[in-house]
Amino acid sequence: MIQLRSDCLVFETSEGECIPCSAEELTVELIGVGAKLLTPELIHNAAVALLHYFKNELGREKVSIGEFTSELVTLLRKLGFEVTESAEPPPLPREVVELDLCGFIGGSNDGLEMLFFSRLRDEVRRNCGSHPSRLRFVGLRTCVKQLSGARRWNGRCQALRDQIVDYLRQCVCLDVHSPHCELIIQ
Repeated sequence: MIQLRSDCLVFETSEGECIPCSAEELTVELIGVGAKLLTPELIHNAAVALLHYFKNELGREKVSIGEFTSELVTLLRKLGFEVTESAEPPPLPREVVELDLCGFIGGSNDGLEMLFFSRLRDEVRRNCGSHPSRLRFVGLRTCVKQLSGARRWNGRCQALRDQIVDYLRQCVCLDVHSPHCELIIQ
């Protein structure tokens, strides 16, 4: 299982969907236009306080958006701000791009790896223009076995897997201009 960043919680939407998100990002989204009236330090400290409250005092990693909103309103009221809750919380930031690695393999066996890496780089560049918060690549194991022509996992598969992971990291570092973009390879 992938460990959450230290500043994140898993937020449960009203539809039951669970989305990992930074507490500070959600705090800014919940405050909305009122965020312009508050200092960035206040917003940051409120998010850190709520994160500490849920993780350390309650021992929870998963929180509903409604519960987080309620605690944020309580905290801001205690600090002397007049806060009203809106009927519906804003949607969580969801700039997630998911790509299947097997889709980059193509049909020909000639120069298969070279074409694969070229197509992969082009797709990363194309998708990075939208400044996603998360790039998720799925199908790594299947893709590696197809590229290497192996029926069972072997040393060549492991080396190719490592090469693909390193290549994706380099591509994302060069092409993604957001410091908060997460790379997930499954």
